[in-house]
Amino acid sequence: MRPLNSVQKLGLGLAAWLALISLLHGGLNLGWWSGKLAGAATQERYRVGFLPVTCHLTCPVTDFINKQTTGHGIFEPVRFSGWPELKEAFLAGYTPATFLLAPMAMALREQGVPIKIVYLGHRDGSAVVVHKDSQIHRMQDLRGKRVAVPNRYSNQRLLIFRALNDAGMTTADIQLVEMPPPDMPAALYAKAVDAISSGEPFMGQAELDGYGRVLWLTKDVWPNFISCVLAVHEDMIENHRETVQELVDGIAKSGKWLDQSMDHRMDAAQFVAKGYYNQHPRLLEFVLSKPPDRVKYTNLSLRRADFEEIEKLGQQAGILKGTARFEDYTDTSFVPDDSVIKAHDWPGLPKEKR
Repeated sequence: MRPLNSVQKLGLGLAAWLALISLLHGGLNLGWWSGKLAGAATQERYRVGFLPVTCHLTCPVTDFINKQTTGHGIFEPVRFSGWPELKEAFLAGYTPATFLLAPMAMALREQGVPIKIVYLGHRDGSAVVVHKDSQIHRMQDLRGKRVAVPNRYSNQRLLIFRALNDAGMTTADIQLVEMPPPDMPAALYAKAVDAISSGEPFMGQAELDGYGRVLWLTKDVWPNFISCVLAVHEDMIENHRETVQELVDGIAKSGKWLDQSMDHRMDAAQFVAKGYYNQHPRLLEFVLSKPPDRVKYTNLSLRRADFEEIEKLGQQAGILKGTARFEDYTDTSFVPDDSVIKAHDWPGLPKEKR
């Protein structure tokens, strides 16, 4: 075999160097040998999934305030258009943390998905809305009517089950229709359905535009109603506890900041609608103020009794089997002491930007 010349030696040396660099990058940054999630905290900014609804408002608020106070965000908020895409992104590992429907997260755990609920996204923040010209004034008036809910795993569907129980009715007395929340206002306007129920701001849109009338707000019939939760992959908990805690603490601080004053809520309506939701600010302004407790962002700890009620209704609705318990689908160790967590120390938008 002929000895290698200098050019060949240089080429082999460069190839070996590139291979070494690639292996180091894969091991240190991409977690090739540690089983870490793609997009998790191995990167500087991991992804958190959300939808443009008030149930997820603390996600963009946390990101925005972090950028205002520190110059950078601790995570990358990723907006999705619907629940199927949001769920699939989490299952694929694209978003190691996400805001998700509570019953959906619980059902995924029953199916063996390594998911844990670590905090709430909100309390209340939903409604049942009917056409303003209808003769529907109580639950019994919905007998034989078409009622739209987001999907079979939505807490709005369980809300209807609960209201039917209270009225001495069953699902056989109404026609449940699954419909994406953004389509609900138009369907109600066209009278294709008789009632709609989803997270805000879509219920508020029908009311604000003049053709919708609130039959009842969830806060009035199911106090401290939970629709969405903050969930993380167990890999995040195992390998990046500090990151998960930082995320939860940020959400908690944002919730306290939002509920601290109406000025803060109106500021959030401006920067979230324009920078994250692609909505007109007047819509968020309306649902965050009419009435002020329409949706709340404090008292977000994980309470067993709340989830056990969801378990019971979920089994009745046929979406939960009851094989996963509170300890299985939650991790309460990240829930901050409410007396210790303070609101973000940020005064809000300058007057010229309001």
